[in-house]
Amino acid sequence: MTRAPALPFERPLGTTVLGDGRVRFRVWAPKPEQVAIRLRSGDHALTDAGSGVWEGVLDAAPGDDYWVIADGRRVPDPCTRWQPKGLRGPSRVVDPATFAWTDEAWDGVPLRDAVIYELHVGTFTPEGTFDAAIRELPRLAALGVTAIELMPVAEFPGEHGWGYDGVYLWAAHHAYGGPEALARLVDAAHRAGIAVILDVVYNHVGASGERALRMLGPFFTDRYSTFWGEALNYDGEGSGGVREWVLQNAEMWVRDLHVDGLRLDAIHAIFDGSAEPLLAELATRVRAVDPRALIIAESGRNDPQVMRPRAVGGLGHDAAWADDFHHALRTLLTGEQEGYYEEFGSVADLAKAWRVPHVHDGGWSTFRGRRFGAPAPDLPPEAFVVFSANHDQVGNRALGDRLPPALRPLAAFCTLLSPFTPMLFMGEEYGEAAPFQFFSDHIDKRIAKATRDGRRREFAAFAAFSGQEVPDPQDRATFLASKLVRTEDAALAALHADLLALRAELTLAAPGHAEVTGYDEAARWLRVRRGTHTLIMSFSDTPQTVPAPAGEIVLATAPARRAAAGLRLAPMSGVVIR
Repeated sequence: MTRAPALPFERPLGTTVLGDGRVRFRVWAPKPEQVAIRLRSGDHALTDAGSGVWEGVLDAAPGDDYWVIADGRRVPDPCTRWQPKGLRGPSRVVDPATFAWTDEAWDGVPLRDAVIYELHVGTFTPEGTFDAAIRELPRLAALGVTAIELMPVAEFPGEHGWGYDGVYLWAAHHAYGGPEALARLVDAAHRAGIAVILDVVYNHVGASGERALRMLGPFFTDRYSTFWGEALNYDGEGSGGVREWVLQNAEMWVRDLHVDGLRLDAIHAIFDGSAEPLLAELATRVRAVDPRALIIAESGRNDPQVMRPRAVGGLGHDAAWADDFHHALRTLLTGEQEGYYEEFGSVADLAKAWRVPHVHDGGWSTFRGRRFGAPAPDLPPEAFVVFSANHDQVGNRALGDRLPPALRPLAAFCTLLSPFTPMLFMGEEYGEAAPFQFFSDHIDKRIAKATRDGRRREFAAFAAFSGQEVPDPQDRATFLASKLVRTEDAALAALHADLLALRAELTLAAPGHAEVTGYDEAARWLRVRRGTHTLIMSFSDTPQTVPAPAGEIVLATAPARRAAAGLRLAPMSGVVIR
């Protein structure tokens, strides 16, 4: 069956450098009656190509700045690849064909071998740029990291922020160095044997850009709503151009920037009733560009259909973040049971999460007041990304505080020796002392005030309890406080290296899900088997003896010794026996 001829908005959007001093401009803008491109040489009218697309070939070259002029009003190109002066500045022509790639021999990293390291470019180094991050790659590779996951880099308001309020999806953030600097980081990562996964946000755009996009076309819909802003129009009238804006963007990151995969933010807030779901089409089209590319979803539904193949009605994604594993682990470590942690806290929860991380798999959820989730026994373990920390679980705490130092070794033990795809949050591997707080640099006073006030309201009770003021997200000091200080806990750093070395051995020798061989709710211990290795975890605050098989202790997070009834374990510790 052949596909119908491409509609105008299904042909390449944005700028295409043709050479010989010519650039094709193609803008999807069905609302205005006239559209032009403003270059240094003046305004140049585009031709109506149908379906809301305006196009023209103009005398221009890479490095030229330009504006889209819609009925006399200037706005950046929705498909701009670079905003060198920020969100409200002109767009700049970029030719990805001129990037100096050296990764021709790069073969990618299979999901089964992935050890992911999530980082925020702006706080990862003192400079906070793509280029500065390059110097850390050899250290990560030596540790055993095989993929870095960049928090969103699409152009967002101001100079610093988390990136989840990006507006121009195609433009690598100017303060990080722009698209060529991102290309250098990706190229360097490949030389170091590290894949690059990019966090992308397709459920909303930052409020600072809604007005400019609304001038051009029906980018938004009032049929749905999200927690963060207006929902994007993926299934209503005029939605074809919006879908292409996103689908071509996903293809662009993989094709032009050589990114190895995408992490899709909060897909439960992507509303689409189309016969062919956007999220399924995205996976298909990205893999048509690079069959090795990974699609990793953040889904708040515990829905295995996200990772199941298209042939059985799934979206065909490779993996999804497994929040339940984190919640089951953190509540055992810390005793916290507020908010969505209220349903966790038992050893049985973590035992279930070690088998398949959907603790909620269709049973009753007291927090939600309804049944939640679905079983996922058919999915391979690597389809679940697990972690003891990430940007949400640290940064969305009132003070952005990390796990207490005494709990970090056992947290790493559980995460890195699980059969699932592990993810570390930057600095976790050596015991980073700096918090990771929520920070922003909104350029609109109204949005800045709403962000500041909302944060304080959300954590007012915590601030009263802790005696500490909730950091102002708009204060630059909050951003600076979140930069890594890299004061290393040498023992914790060595433990992470040992755990990742053992993980590589387990992955080869014991593929597949782990077998839970016992646990004791009252004594707070859990025993798991992976091939010829037995993992024992004690979540007790006091030393205890845990039943254990005979064998050699090959790794321990704290001193352990044989006892008459098994192994004598230190508080909050883990041991591996072979």
